[in-house]
Amino acid sequence: MANTLKRRDFISRSLKGAGAAALMSCAGGPASGRPSAPAGPAAGRPLLTRTLGRTGVVLPVVNMGVMNADNPDLVRRAYELGMRHFDTAAGYWRGKNEEMIGTVLAGLNARPQTTIATKALIPPAQRESLTAAELKAAFIKIFEGSLRRLKTDYVDILYIHDISRVEDMSRPGFLEAFAELKEQKKIRFAGFSTHQNMAACLEAATASGFYDVLLVTYNYAFQDDLRLEKALAAAAAKGIGLVAMKTQCMQSWYKDELPAEMQSFYNGSISQTAVLKWALRNEAITCAVPGFTTFAQLEEDAAVARDLTLTDAEKAFLAGRGVRLAQGRCLQCGGCAGTCPAGVDTPTLMRAHMYLHYPNVFQAREALGSLPAGRGLDACASCQTCVARCRGRVDIGRRVGQLKLHFA
Repeated sequence: MANTLKRRDFISRSLKGAGAAALMSCAGGPASGRPSAPAGPAAGRPLLTRTLGRTGVVLPVVNMGVMNADNPDLVRRAYELGMRHFDTAAGYWRGKNEEMIGTVLAGLNARPQTTIATKALIPPAQRESLTAAELKAAFIKIFEGSLRRLKTDYVDILYIHDISRVEDMSRPGFLEAFAELKEQKKIRFAGFSTHQNMAACLEAATASGFYDVLLVTYNYAFQDDLRLEKALAAAAAKGIGLVAMKTQCMQSWYKDELPAEMQSFYNGSISQTAVLKWALRNEAITCAVPGFTTFAQLEEDAAVARDLTLTDAEKAFLAGRGVRLAQGRCLQCGGCAGTCPAGVDTPTLMRAHMYLHYPNVFQAREALGSLPAGRGLDACASCQTCVARCRGRVDIGRRVGQLKLHFA
């Protein structure tokens, strides 16, 4: 793997922001070396912490989502700056991601001081076809591999990877696997990650009382989703720990899909920290796990962990009409699902497109591979024109075309 990867950029690499300490770069950072600690007015302040629901675990508000990072020194530096929660998955870089985390934490003798979360994916189609016993065995087998790669005999949080249907979270195979792993003390807390139909999944999890922690997509693009806000508040009130992912997920390639008059949005003074602070100012959220891949990105995100106060420049940025309108990214709302006459799972295709442009080809391939025959890219092969439509401004046909170019 390369030493650096592009980040899920909110802004293009040419920007120069007056309101931020150092704007995010697509070019990546050094493969080694130790930059100075976060500078600025918050530098001398202690890290802000919150309690992860009823688990009682106290975490800094900013930690590390390790999906796209492949530099061990970056993980090590994140720990040095006070990050104590590391989020990974069995499928990230085909297990290499977990191996990296396990090696770094073992080298630092830091396992007791850290909270590790990993995920096990059983594709939705298999969840339906497997018996409860088979589902339980498959889930545990994936997790056992994670333990070996992480060089630990337990993880703090185990998630079912990618829940978008309410019925999947209550499948006996999953529930029995969690119960057994807790009894064996191989996991401390059970949860699931969700990218789509999130409000309904949160509501069901809150009603069930079974899950301890949920990993939720949450960023400024959801500013007007009142149902999601209410579901987050209700889950937190019931003691569910909430971790936010994709907090800075307005990738720069969306510029190509904006109207010409809005292109200037990407050329102004804009603060990356504003959107991270926005997510964390929701006190229902315990912490965020941004997916930084360079030292500069790490340092900037780490500075947010000391002060969530919005500067005047950040307030102006968030209030700007152009910023609000430019949130044209796929929200995984599912509204496009019924617009394809062939029955293609377009939300999953759009998520695969997002992974492709991180870039994380392995994760994109895994998302596509989770779809049954006739519901994925194979059903798009003969279509010359895509008629699937987004409620917003996402050009589904264009993105499907890019997926075809890479995977068809």
